[in-house]
Amino acid sequence: MLSGRVEHVQRWRGVESAPSGWGRCVVTVGVYDGVHLGHQQIIGMAVDAARADGVPSVLLTFDPHPSEVVRPGSHPAVLTSQRYRAELVEALGVDVVCVLPFTRDFSRLEPDEFVHKVLVEHLHARHVVVGENFRYGYKAAGDIVSLAAAGRRWGFTVEGVPLSGSGGTTWSSTYVRACVSAGDVEAAAAALGREHRVEGFVVKGDQRGREIGYPTANLEPLPWSAVPADGVYAGRLVLRGEQLPAAISIGTNPTFDGQDRRVEAYVLDYSGDLYGEHVGLSFTARLRETLRFDGVEPLVEQMAKDVARARELLA
Repeated sequence: MLSGRVEHVQRWRGVESAPSGWGRCVVTVGVYDGVHLGHQQIIGMAVDAARADGVPSVLLTFDPHPSEVVRPGSHPAVLTSQRYRAELVEALGVDVVCVLPFTRDFSRLEPDEFVHKVLVEHLHARHVVVGENFRYGYKAAGDIVSLAAAGRRWGFTVEGVPLSGSGGTTWSSTYVRACVSAGDVEAAAAALGREHRVEGFVVKGDQRGREIGYPTANLEPLPWSAVPADGVYAGRLVLRGEQLPAAISIGTNPTFDGQDRRVEAYVLDYSGDLYGEHVGLSFTARLRETLRFDGVEPLVEQMAKDVARARELLA
């Protein structure tokens, strides 16, 4: 039987991907969208428990978001793409990231079926670490109490971790989404432990920025991305691991009577071609709200001030 930590981080699609001879392990389960400080605490405890026992740590997450399957059309804004989420949890020391395809049939598994099929039959869990508000199984009927009872029956222990934050705030993905939606990217960063990032591909825009001296990278965010409120922000464009300082505008370009909401980044001191690149935009601070200007000249004057302020904040 396999034992001890795996040599390299593994990514599985479904628990059926567990190699033959897979031994006992410590498991943590959750959507983990955002990988905020509360998530990091849970994952860290699972990793520590696995290392103490000399077994691998496995993080189970889901794709797509369970809400979209159970209640189509209710998909919440996404704080982290699957790829970025995997990178974040791997950095916390997890040995295996297992993405469970969340299908209609899977959503109908009764709590006991979920425990036996996922945690016992395939993963041979010896210890399970989850948030104290963890729910599982058909109609979210399972909770931490029933999970602990199942553990006593099947031979694993359960640890529930509170998601308490600072100043009486409870860390949650819902809270972070609310901060992002309000444009309070600094509060979001405080809960995430890092700046919020929106990922997507750079596409052609109106190319108006080039004409007025501020060429921008027009981002087409990945589906369901949690995009901050309209406004101008200081932040960074992340390109293949490199972080480039930028002034970021979100809105409809009211000065030009725009209709479509755009996410555009003016990358400071950069002249390369970004079209077609997969990039991220991280948000450091909100500089101002979106404004309508009486023509191009006052707009350019304000953009110069925005860039100078962004440069100052990002220095």
